[in-house]
Amino acid sequence: MNSLSGDLTQASSFISAVGTVNKSLLILSACVLVGVLLSFGFLLIEHGGKLQSSAGKLRKFGEIAAGIWLVTSFLEITITLANILDSSLGAALEPTTFRSFITQVDLGRFLFAQTIAAAVVLVGLRFITTALQSIVFLAITLMGLVAPVFQSHSAAAGSHALAIGSLVVHVVALSLWVGGLCAIALIADADRRIALPRFSQLALWAAIAVVISGVTNAWSRLDFAQAWSTSYARIVIAKAVLTLVLVFIGYRNRRKLAQGVHTGWSLLTRVIVYEVLLMGAIVILGSWLSKTEPPVGAQAAYSPAIAIVGFPAPAEPNFMRILTVYDPDALIIGILITLVALYIKGVSILKKRGDAWPVGRTISFALGIAAIDFATSGGLGVYALFSFQYHMIAHMILGMLAPIGLVLGAPLTLALRTLPQGRTPEERGVRGSLLAALHSRYSVIITNPVVALALFDGSLFVLYFTNLFGDLMQNHAGHFFMNVHFLLAGYLFFHVIIGIDPNPRKVPHVVRIVILFAAMSIHAFFAISLLATSTLIDGGYYKSIATPWVTDLLADQHAAGSVAWAMGEIPVLLAITATFIQWMRDDSRETKRIDRNEARMAAMGEPDDLAQYNNYLSKLQRRSEREGQQ
Repeated sequence: MNSLSGDLTQASSFISAVGTVNKSLLILSACVLVGVLLSFGFLLIEHGGKLQSSAGKLRKFGEIAAGIWLVTSFLEITITLANILDSSLGAALEPTTFRSFITQVDLGRFLFAQTIAAAVVLVGLRFITTALQSIVFLAITLMGLVAPVFQSHSAAAGSHALAIGSLVVHVVALSLWVGGLCAIALIADADRRIALPRFSQLALWAAIAVVISGVTNAWSRLDFAQAWSTSYARIVIAKAVLTLVLVFIGYRNRRKLAQGVHTGWSLLTRVIVYEVLLMGAIVILGSWLSKTEPPVGAQAAYSPAIAIVGFPAPAEPNFMRILTVYDPDALIIGILITLVALYIKGVSILKKRGDAWPVGRTISFALGIAAIDFATSGGLGVYALFSFQYHMIAHMILGMLAPIGLVLGAPLTLALRTLPQGRTPEERGVRGSLLAALHSRYSVIITNPVVALALFDGSLFVLYFTNLFGDLMQNHAGHFFMNVHFLLAGYLFFHVIIGIDPNPRKVPHVVRIVILFAAMSIHAFFAISLLATSTLIDGGYYKSIATPWVTDLLADQHAAGSVAWAMGEIPVLLAITATFIQWMRDDSRETKRIDRNEARMAAMGEPDDLAQYNNYLSKLQRRSEREGQQ
């Protein structure tokens, strides 16, 4: 018996050591791949959006990195399953056990999603020819890299939204920072001279995000005194110190770069190599950290809400509690902070060069951002996790009110006026890439008002009258992507109907009004359908968390239907009003244009359009009379 126990202990230690090495290789290879795709999309010079020969060398490194990422991702599934089963790697590869893990267990699904992402990018690398394609594959890589984070062990430490969200931000920022630095080290010196200034700006934003998200995540897991004496805390501190040293070195070297210091091998030896080594150490520490269990403080009394949401159900809602309760969703907050920072930067660029930007647009955008925060991290977002009624209120704000504020803030117009142009006459640049995306075939399809309406209202029936709603509510990843869908579908719809930003198709005002009335009718039908339900449609989610002040789940569901009916009409009526106003303004502008044209023609002694039309009718009359005389 003792011999068997010793063998199991040795096997477990071996798997743990292999797991740490494999995780380090996984993260490092994914970061190199991120750097390669980042270079294709933003750092290297392109001509008219097409990649040039300088991308050839990096493509080979990218394929090697993607291959390593694919293999280590598959091994990560096996190692994780072996740890869960406390078995050997061979036992974890047993087909039935392995298939059950990747299809029925959330952690297995997310790890398998990462493996699929690695395979897709490995195949797609051979066919990437444009910067836009590179950006798409960069997004796939980042999503694959962070997918397992949504089921990380940090979810057990307090609020899921804070712990998981901050870790997702941390991983994305660190991968962009590490990957970009690796790419800078790999590209030729001539390309490095051009790429370094743009990468330096990205590195500054990424460094700030890494530090803030790292501190937030550590605080969420080490919020009691005894935790700071554990090995977990010592790894966190070592990683934080190395990160701060790296930020300092990077800041000092970027200042030298701005002063015109040579960027050849002398700089590479003193700067790039040092930074890459430090980055590698930070990544390895992060891998070690991910394989180490965080310290656990005093356990609160068990409740289903704590197991699923991460904190107990709040007190019964009232006006003040809804206004004051706050549970930060770090991922949503990180996205909102980035959007606000970019918007402020764009406005400041316009102000510096003396261009005006309407204050009303800035206020509208700020109100939209505030509404999103209130519906996700604020009191409304908190109570939405415990009651279907409050979930529906949050849904209406995210899908109908917040998008109106964002659309009227005209962020795309601001971006097109302030984003950098190409660095050479032939380069499309960031602004050109955005224009190409806005006028792509995909944009033309989704901005069709019928398609926008289908995504806006049709998705309500797909979400709430299938098993999808219950499945998405069971974990933080599903809840996050559901909120993002609400927001994007609403933004697309109101962009097509009342948008100020450029649109690849011109939608007549009559069509817009017809679409709005159709949206109002479909939304009312959805609300009535929800009111008429006789069974619960949440897949057992709200029953499983057992909210003490929700005693009748079906009545709560019917209240959600009433909310959908009441709140769904107001934004659509506002949009109809705005459409009528825009229609009148367009007619007024067209009338003024015609008047100016007639005045110009009169000043030049030329007949205006009406006179030309009358002359045309007179000629037709005379021709008819001549033909009649003949």
